[in-house]
Amino acid sequence: MPDYKEVPAGKDPQVWDIARKRAGFKSTVIIYVIVNAFLWTLWFMGKDGEQNGIPWPAWCTVGWGIGLAFQFAGAYITTRSNHVEIEYQRLKNKS
Repeated sequence: MPDYKEVPAGKDPQVWDIARKRAGFKSTVIIYVIVNAFLWTLWFMGKDGEQNGIPWPAWCTVGWGIGLAFQFAGAYITTRSNHVEIEYQRLKNKS
């Protein structure tokens, strides 16, 4: 299996890093959906009548969901190279 952390010859390192982050995010989303569906199914099948309070799988779903939101932000919204490029353009335009 290839090591995706190393940039292959002839590939742009910045684009490769963004692609690696986005592919990782997509894999994590698939795992998130499968595991949470399993946990909620376990809870639903095991509940006895009326239960008060927050179902226990909600803690897993919300906690992991927060981490997933940060991973999404790192892959699609904020990338380090974008911040550097924006600041560079801002400084260049002031000159």
